[in-house]
Amino acid sequence: MGQDHIRYDILAQDALRGVIRKVLTEVAATGRLPGDHHFFITFLTGAPGVRISQHLKTKYVEQMTIVVQHQFWDLKVTDTQFEIGLSFSDTPERLVIPFNAIRGFYDPSVNFELEFEVPLVEEDETSAEITAYPVDAVAKPAGDGEQSGGEEKKPASVVSLDSFRKKQ
Repeated sequence: MGQDHIRYDILAQDALRGVIRKVLTEVAATGRLPGDHHFFITFLTGAPGVRISQHLKTKYVEQMTIVVQHQFWDLKVTDTQFEIGLSFSDTPERLVIPFNAIRGFYDPSVNFELEFEVPLVEEDETSAEITAYPVDAVAKPAGDGEQSGGEEKKPASVVSLDSFRKKQ
């Protein structure tokens, strides 16, 4: 098999992130989610460009899942990131999340899910590993409009990053 100099894997992930960008842009334009749609978005809290409060960063050291459903405000979407206001335990928070930091997007109303290969941390090329979390690590929605910030789960398995690296 030939070497992939085009990097179709990266192009496909960028295209799928474009789906999230388009959906969020439409929600931002109308200010609400259509029908029963709602989103679970899992992202790496330490990824470049992510801006969250120190309280949330301390609680969700590696990744967190936000629920975009009933209570959100000031959703702004650019080509590279989105900003959103959410409430966590009755405390309003402003989050800035680059699309490249997203590990997962799920709309349970139509059972639509996207997963992305995003390493948890950057390490040297010889020992890089990421932790894979089970599907049930996604937070369940909080009751009556309260946003859920995610649940901490124990790792399910360790996956080597070597299979995702750019071939030389």
